[in-house]
Amino acid sequence: MQKRSLGRSGLEVSAIGLGCMGLNFSYGPALEKTQAIALIRAAVDRGVTFFDTAEVYGPLTNEELVGEALAPVRDRMVIATKFGFDLDPKDGKQRGLSSRPEHIKEVAEASLKRLKTDVIDLFYQHRVDPNVPIEDVAGAVKDLIAAGKVRHFGLSEASAGTIRRAHAVQPVAAVQSEYSLWWRQPEAEVLPALEELGIGFVPYSPLGKGFLTGAIDETTTFAATDFRNSVPRFSPEARKANQGVVEVLGEIAAQKQATLAQIALAWLLAQKPWIAPIPGTTKLHRLEENLKAADVTLTAADLKDIESAFSSIAVQGDRYPPHLLALVGR
Repeated sequence: MQKRSLGRSGLEVSAIGLGCMGLNFSYGPALEKTQAIALIRAAVDRGVTFFDTAEVYGPLTNEELVGEALAPVRDRMVIATKFGFDLDPKDGKQRGLSSRPEHIKEVAEASLKRLKTDVIDLFYQHRVDPNVPIEDVAGAVKDLIAAGKVRHFGLSEASAGTIRRAHAVQPVAAVQSEYSLWWRQPEAEVLPALEELGIGFVPYSPLGKGFLTGAIDETTTFAATDFRNSVPRFSPEARKANQGVVEVLGEIAAQKQATLAQIALAWLLAQKPWIAPIPGTTKLHRLEENLKAADVTLTAADLKDIESAFSSIAVQGDRYPPHLLALVGR
């Protein structure tokens, strides 16, 4: 597996990481614990060094899973986790946002224990808290870095202006936001700011929450616990309207003798050398398929053809339901 540096931070990760959320949270039934651990370790065996989790995934249990799976190889791995939500101590349910400095430090201590480690490699603010100045957030993480409990500071779904303000207090190593062939808004302001400041970019949902694999159409049904049931872009009508995206991707994949997922990931890797996507999966064969995307080379002509093909497609439906859409881009 190729390695990439996330901007000028000095943080080196595998070109493709593993988003661990779906192993036991948000995408339907959770994997049995031993299966989830086996999948994470299979990723390690195949060269993945970058693993993404968060306290809200599970909640709490996803960090425990990642910590246990990676304990034998901890010194060679980069673990990213997140703070920023107020969780009910009784059941872990989200009660809103909280990035108060004292809360950030409490979350860090709890995450360290669940992850079975003495340092968090990359600590993201999960969502920008409008009630706490971003300078205070950056200052709290700066304190954690000085204390040796965190190595690098990250932001998720933040605006370019917020990134700049945070970076002035504590250098931001990476920004994680949704980015794919069917969600390209980061190109407008965020990516130029990251390039200027020397910050890495970590696209989540790089396969469009599964849609860009070609395995989903308007007849697909999701498990009752799958959050895509509430996403406007995944309504049956929107899925039908968005099939043009899959058709175009399929034509390009056929030409390159690759799968749709591999083309979608290879396209991301070709955008900037400091981009490292984190596709998630619960299946070994999908993991292997995704990782092989790092071996797919898209030429300048290929990228031009992809750009041309997608320029006439207007994707239907918001990427989040209204209450979650309100939390991004601040």
